[in-house]
Amino acid sequence: MSNSSLVCVDANIVIRFVLPANKPIQTLWEKWISKNARLVAPTLLHYEIANSLYQYEKHGQLSHEIIRDALDVALALPIELIGDADLHRRAVSLASHYHLPAAYDAHYLALAERLNAELWTSDERLVNAVKSGKLEWVKLASI
Repeated sequence: MSNSSLVCVDANIVIRFVLPANKPIQTLWEKWISKNARLVAPTLLHYEIANSLYQYEKHGQLSHEIIRDALDVALALPIELIGDADLHRRAVSLASHYHLPAAYDAHYLALAERLNAELWTSDERLVNAVKSGKLEWVKLASI
């Protein structure tokens, strides 16, 4: 059973929150804030956000100004970043168990598992990959 006042967010959720025109994610975020949820993520969150935003600019999808502003907002969000050697070890174990293509996403799984938190993502591929484990605390946000 997860602790719904503790929410682990992945980079996909943050990107969709800080970029314009994603009402479902903004509504979800407002719900967490109104419930005073503690938002957490692995330390790799900011690296993934910066890279994702850069890719939007690199491919000409968004202007440098929009990317800069979105990054500033993302970096200022009240998300507690957590990282340690045990988290990395568990992430590798989970990535192997669920046959994930990389260990990045498994860090979010490992952190949510450790803290007994919900993990919110808009990555349908990740949610499908862990279905066999019946991880009911992994939540897919509609976008």
